[in-house]
Amino acid sequence: MEEFLRANYYYLTHGVEILAAVTGLLFYKKFKNTNIKYFIFFIVSIALAELLALYTFYIPNDGAFSFLKGTVFQTNIWWYTIFWKIAAIVFYIFYFIKIIKTKRFLRLLKYLLYVFPSFSVLYIIFNWNDFFIRPFPVINIFGAIIIFMCAIFYFFEVLQSESILTFYKSYNFYIAATIFMWWLIITPLVFYDIYFRYVDWSFIFLQWEIYLFANILMYLTFTFALIWCKPENK
Repeated sequence: MEEFLRANYYYLTHGVEILAAVTGLLFYKKFKNTNIKYFIFFIVSIALAELLALYTFYIPNDGAFSFLKGTVFQTNIWWYTIFWKIAAIVFYIFYFIKIIKTKRFLRLLKYLLYVFPSFSVLYIIFNWNDFFIRPFPVINIFGAIIIFMCAIFYFFEVLQSESILTFYKSYNFYIAATIFMWWLIITPLVFYDIYFRYVDWSFIFLQWEIYLFANILMYLTFTFALIWCKPENK
């Protein structure tokens, strides 16, 4: 089983991403008059971004991108930092601003919408030499804290409203619960980045497996919710 997961890691990961994206497009008409349409755009962009990140497979052995060999673009760490660690967090802030109603929560999220990307860009500038060779734990943790805040704000509002009676029918609930669990599982791994730098393959395989199961759970949940949930008013 372990060998199967290692050999098919990328197929399984990108398979569930594409499944969620295709499902979103198929059910777009169902949600086009709700805020969920923004999330559909997002999961489609995830599938495209992940496919673009595969350019590194075409660098070795005189591949199509072999001209990048020996350059800072030989790895795609920089791409994941930009897309997953910064742009994705900015999107989630934007999305929760759309669905949260409590004014004090909205003020804080609108503040973070400007502070987080500004902080991230400045941090990258001052640590430019590391941008292409390793992820930044500070940005990861800051982003995770924001995700937890967004989810908790949403859960608090649900608990304070009549929607608590039908929360399981809300697509927003599945978004909040899933991203909360995903970041809760993944964030601790940033503290062990040193093992990557020293090529501890046991840890690398363990990390792959954690990411794989977390990703499968997340994208299958998004897919299920698109099929199961009914549209909500804006």
